[in-house]
Amino acid sequence: MKILGFAGWSGAGKTTLLAKLIPTLAARGIRVSTMKHAHHAFDIDTPGKDSFVHREAGATEVMIASGRRWALMHELRDQAEPEATDLISHMTPVDLLLIEGFKQAPHDKIEIFRAANGKPLLSAEDPTYVAILSDGPVPQTKLPVLDLNDVTAVADFVIAHCRLGGNQ
Repeated sequence: MKILGFAGWSGAGKTTLLAKLIPTLAARGIRVSTMKHAHHAFDIDTPGKDSFVHREAGATEVMIASGRRWALMHELRDQAEPEATDLISHMTPVDLLLIEGFKQAPHDKIEIFRAANGKPLLSAEDPTYVAILSDGPVPQTKLPVLDLNDVTAVADFVIAHCRLGGNQ
């Protein structure tokens, strides 16, 4: 399974890009999964539902399943937040796992950069970044810079970088 991350400061457009990139890659025959880092407490469960009650009662893991999907929730309780590499091991193998966030994880990453955000480049001191997607020029980098809005070019770069096949 190939792994490629997309990282950038909040508001850079990571989720918007991935929402366009995923169907573009899928249309080329590439099976894609995603993993997203959240910087805050989140919950996919609903208070009062049986699965919520199970977790609140102390269950370490609760699986919810139906004829359409299943989800596994794992409570960390007092454990440290897992590293990206630990979480990847729980993913079902596909052609390409796209990771949103995890800015400092050791996998290859593409930075999404908007000068208007007024934030520094994440890739400046991190060799795991392989390219930058931007809505304008980025003269302070030696990395390839692609147009953030050209999803076809981004897909081409991802396929080439990850050495993926597909129906191209």
